[in-house]
Amino acid sequence: MDRRLLLAIVLMMVVAILPTFFMKRPPPPPPPPRADGRSGGPADSVRPTPAEVPRSVAPTARPPDRLSAAEAAETVWVSSPLYRLGFSTRGAQLVSAQLLEYRSFAPGDSGRPVELVPAGRPLLVHHLVVGGDTVSLADWRFTPSAPELRVADRGSLRFTATRGGATVTLTYGVRVDDYRFDVAGDVSGLGPAGALLVLGLGDGLRSVEADTMDDYRHFAIVAKAARTERTDFRSLDPGERLELNGPFEWVGIKSKYFLIAALALEEQRPRFGGALAVGGPRSGKAVTRATVAVTLAVPQAGQFAYQLYAGPLEYRRQARIGHGLDDANPYGGIFRGLIQPVSVGVVAVLLWMHERLSLAYGWVLIIFGLLVRLLLWPLNQKAMESSIRMQAVAPHLKATQERYKNDPERLQREMLRLYKEHKVNPLGGCLPMLLPMPVLFALFFVFANTIEFRGVPFLWLPDLSRADPFYVIPLIMGLSMFGLSKIGQIGVPPTPQTKMMLYFLPVMMTVMFLNFASGLNLYYAASNIFSLPQQYMIARRRLRQAPVAKQAPAP
Repeated sequence: MDRRLLLAIVLMMVVAILPTFFMKRPPPPPPPPRADGRSGGPADSVRPTPAEVPRSVAPTARPPDRLSAAEAAETVWVSSPLYRLGFSTRGAQLVSAQLLEYRSFAPGDSGRPVELVPAGRPLLVHHLVVGGDTVSLADWRFTPSAPELRVADRGSLRFTATRGGATVTLTYGVRVDDYRFDVAGDVSGLGPAGALLVLGLGDGLRSVEADTMDDYRHFAIVAKAARTERTDFRSLDPGERLELNGPFEWVGIKSKYFLIAALALEEQRPRFGGALAVGGPRSGKAVTRATVAVTLAVPQAGQFAYQLYAGPLEYRRQARIGHGLDDANPYGGIFRGLIQPVSVGVVAVLLWMHERLSLAYGWVLIIFGLLVRLLLWPLNQKAMESSIRMQAVAPHLKATQERYKNDPERLQREMLRLYKEHKVNPLGGCLPMLLPMPVLFALFFVFANTIEFRGVPFLWLPDLSRADPFYVIPLIMGLSMFGLSKIGQIGVPPTPQTKMMLYFLPVMMTVMFLNFASGLNLYYAASNIFSLPQQYMIARRRLRQAPVAKQAPAP
């Protein structure tokens, strides 16, 4: 079998099979060494988890006042054009985070806005560790500064609670054009030694995708210390405790398209000392929930501050925030170092074309496929010339192989001499096949992780980020690949192997791509179709050169 054909087959199999290996989860990091609780690290006495809320120990000997049934918690709503946040008067917790610009595709939601907080599992559950006691604010009754807040530019909502001589004030500062909001705390009456804040981030986001299990496969804990660390929920066992040692600039929980993260970005303020995650129960074969808490040192003055991001995994928005938050949703899996730069570049080009040309993303992908082929046209021409020269020298190579088959060293020298005399590069036809592969790999991750393509329809396709429900695009892709192979074999002596691969390879690739994102299939099909004219030109030139190759004398 021709080496170039074999290489093409291997590359195609790599394209189809490697994505399954990209999603392998990294092993969980080893448990960090214990640190002093006052230094901001996860102390031995600080091991509460949202799954097992620690006992509420009041700062005085008086037993804590529990909220009675008559004192049902109320929800205070904060609204802007981007979001609608709900804070409970019980613990001043975040019980709702609706993103008004994004629609939920979860069964039963009927196109409602995306809701990130699972029902009955609030976020921002605050615990204060004072000495050997843990004070849970989850059952404190807080009084809001206003019954609701509509944000026109900036605004703040303050919650205050007093119990046993201790006073806690939590202030939420919101912006109209940002999914971040500021959290400032002021604690008094808990003693002069300072405290440690344990902030519960919940046990995962609410799934808002049509394919819930695919969404769960993307659930992960992400944290930024010296570099971004990611631990998939499915890598944990039920009840497994995973401790991450900081300091961290931010710690969050991500789904396929959305992120909730606590941020400690100000230079003069403490970072998060550590994070603790506990695996939840299994759903099917994998853990889909993991309770996450982070620690933050509270100085003697009793004041602390951080930010919370509750919004989409939108690369450009997160890049503007900085501090590596744009890496919370990395492209490329274990090949991130190679794929991430290409993916970022591809996304930038696609978004620029969409905005500047005012075209639907489907047409953008088709034009992008054409542009890639036009850029590769000169390289394909060089590959064509190399292929023709290789075909002309083939009889000489065959004769040389027969003559020196028992002398490998002499055979190698003679083959190199033939390559040099005929100006043949045996790998000259490989580069044009290799160059589109990073783009194809990048697009696989782009459509699996880029929110701009979520729910975007095109023609009969309901969502470019999901598979074609009618399998039309994968079939067109397979037919275009068959056409390329058929034209590519014009002028090439037929063999049983090439005839078999003419049919086997397109069928295999079509089956492999059936469940890939329809946008990826659309790009690949357009790229193949735009390659047909050049492939035909190559075949015609090969036919014209064929008689010369047949008449070449043996050495």
